[in-house]
Amino acid sequence: MIWNNMETEVTHNSDLQRFEYISGKDIAHLDYRMYGDNIAFVHTEVPPHLEGQGIASKMAKAAFAYAKSAHQPVMIYCSFVAHYVKEHPELKEQLDPKFSR
Repeated sequence: MIWNNMETEVTHNSDLQRFEYISGKDIAHLDYRMYGDNIAFVHTEVPPHLEGQGIASKMAKAAFAYAKSAHQPVMIYCSFVAHYVKEHPELKEQLDPKFSR
């Protein structure tokens, strides 16, 4: 599945369990793991020279859209995603209350 947003294409790489943005040889990614019916967002990484372009936010947006479409409660173990949810409180409804921070 591919999400396009303002010239930034985020793809879902299910084999590696992550959402990716690829720019040349550089890959930004938001990693996840499956725990039962839940999806846990565990780590976000953006190459330093790509920082400040909103790429991590676009990957988080894609990840939450995917979780919603798959009816998977979200667990957060990534500090960036936790911050993203604070800025987008409407996403709290997708969190598994037993595991959200």
